Amino acid sequence: MEDNSLKAKLARYMDAGFPIIYINTYEEDKIDGILSAIKADKEIYEWNETQGYIDAETRTPEFEDCSLETMLEMYKDRDKLEKKILVFKDLNAYLEDPVTVSKIKGLARLICKDVDANIVIVSNRLIIPKELEQFITILEMDYLDLNEIRQIILDFIENRGVSGIGDELIDEFSLAFKGLTEFEITNLLQLSYSKGGILSRDDLKLIFDQKQQMIKKAGILEMIPLKESIDDIGGLENLKKWFIRKAKVYTNMGKARDFGVDMPKGVLIAGVPGCGKSLNAKAAANLFNVPLLRLDMGRLMGKYVGESESNLRNAIALAEAISPCVLWIDELEKAFAGIGESGGNGEVTTRLFGNFLTWMQEKESPTFVVATANDITKLPPELLRKGRFDEIFYVGLPNASEREKIFRIHIGKRRKKDLENIDLSQLVRKTDGFSGADIEGVVKDAVETAFADDKKCISTEDILEAINNTHSLSEIMKDALDRMKKEYEKRKFKNASL
Repeated sequence: MEDNSLKAKLARYMDAGFPIIYINTYEEDKIDGILSAIKADKEIYEWNETQGYIDAETRTPEFEDCSLETMLEMYKDRDKLEKKILVFKDLNAYLEDPVTVSKIKGLARLICKDVDANIVIVSNRLIIPKELEQFITILEMDYLDLNEIRQIILDFIENRGVSGIGDELIDEFSLAFKGLTEFEITNLLQLSYSKGGILSRDDLKLIFDQKQQMIKKAGILEMIPLKESIDDIGGLENLKKWFIRKAKVYTNMGKARDFGVDMPKGVLIAGVPGCGKSLNAKAAANLFNVPLLRLDMGRLMGKYVGESESNLRNAIALAEAISPCVLWIDELEKAFAGIGESGGNGEVTTRLFGNFLTWMQEKESPTFVVATANDITKLPPELLRKGRFDEIFYVGLPNASEREKIFRIHIGKRRKKDLENIDLSQLVRKTDGFSGADIEGVVKDAVETAFADDKKCISTEDILEAINNTHSLSEIMKDALDRMKKEYEKRKFKNASL
């Protein structure tokens, strides 16, 4: 079997004479170690903003105060470049400078003319000037798997002489560390150990906080706090039953695999705005007992060649590294607007869509995708084919039974002791055509008004007054809702309600 580790790929590409290898990673020290192990008979020299031009093996300066431009100028001689690996760090700002880009291009052209050398750019951001596009090959540092993380923990325990840590706790730490770098894992272990000379379950909170920091810094994914549960959803019984069945697989993944169950891919929930689509994403993560990550597709778009695609790859890789998790993609139809159009953004969006489809089709990781969409007609038909999602559900306006449950939930959250004195059946009759969000708004308004009027409780009349002052979703969007309903029925999507 071919070794597809970063070390093996880097060695193959360098041996094959690829001129510029761009490694997208934060882990500079790890790349230094890999390059040192595979350099063979080549010498490694590095330029970075802090030290300038240095011998990468000894980490000592070659010349004092050597600028990047001076270093690049030195290697334009074929004989000087022969048998060299030139490593560049902190290069992002310089890749917008035409002179720097031109000099790097000159070196790449020499390497293409049988000079045995390589240029390696190490950066946590992917910036590819158009002039260098044809010379660059992108590699990305793989996230650590559970076995690698476990070994880091075991090495730490052995080196520090930590005692009293059972296999079960080590497994919990290994799973909690998923998605973090070796540097981050080692630092967190050291921080946990320094507090009392032990590692305990209490330290898992520290790891979770660090994951939140990591996701914030990445800037594409957002970790959503889990407050809502399946009980906060009024109605949508078909969808809730489906989630409960998938949760049994997710919470027993080992047994499910042994039984022959395929790893669930995810669900597309389409339909009326304000009727619980987003709430279902949050409730699903709570039900599965896994983190909820929200992917903001708008943040993927970058100004450099390949940057948007790299952002998507990084977001997917991060979600898979943190998995098991729920990956929530809200308003999916907006994310892929412009597919098939010629020119800049249209072409980028088409490539992003292709990458996303491929991942959805082939993914085997326990990253459960919950995608929501308001208007299914704006989604490309390829996304709706079997094999992308496990199921597609349609969420319509709540029926009478569901409206009663929604009223009960929202009144119960705010004024539980007033519930028994409120005529829910009357409220249900007056709210035909209201969405779940409309009903929540009505209850909030009634509670606020009662408080402002110094009342001791809320009454049916308070809520009816709020209803009379509200324009329902069916009034505001009547034509659009009728069109969408016909479309969902024509496509025979499964109704989320009974």
